[in-house]
Amino acid sequence: MESTHRFEIPRLTALVLHALPRVIECMIAPVVVFYAGLILLGLNGALVTAVAWVYGGIIVRLIRRRPVPGTLLLAALGVTARAVMAAVTGSAVVYFLQPTLGTMLVAVSFLASVPLRRPLAAKVATDLMPLPDAFLAHERVRQFFLRISLLWSLVFTLNTALSLWLLFSQSIATYLWIRTTAVAFLGAIAVLISVWSFRRCVRRVTTTEP
Repeated sequence: MESTHRFEIPRLTALVLHALPRVIECMIAPVVVFYAGLILLGLNGALVTAVAWVYGGIIVRLIRRRPVPGTLLLAALGVTARAVMAAVTGSAVVYFLQPTLGTMLVAVSFLASVPLRRPLAAKVATDLMPLPDAFLAHERVRQFFLRISLLWSLVFTLNTALSLWLLFSQSIATYLWIRTTAVAFLGAIAVLISVWSFRRCVRRVTTTEP
């Protein structure tokens, strides 16, 4: 497994260029498509177009026999939860509950991937940057991604709990301001921990025998 010793983390600009198309497809485009559908077709039309966009991306990849990015699978979970909730109620509280339900599903997905020994964090990481198979097969790397999957499950669980508390105890305006700030803070901390831990893992793997 000599290739693991030659692995180096790509430059930040390379990581950004590699991740940007996936961020646009899975995070930005669904929002743009939803609002376009809302203006042109109404709420139900917006829901249909948003769901069709995400699942269309999955279907195209399956037809072409290309791997489905983990970020796209997570986007599918989120948009499905939003569409179902919006279709059955017009309540403002339930409307804002939609992204919270999606977050809960993501938290469960990260947690469930750990006992299955198929950490979702590894899937997301390979979507964001190219990682050699030999490096991913290293036991220390596998343990790292299992721990990071638990970390992100905790982050999304805290996000869900805070969102639910704010939604049912505070005004919508307070909910939006506090939740947005808290989610950004939790996400930033988790990213910093993930990057620092990953660099530490790479140093250990590339300087010791597997």
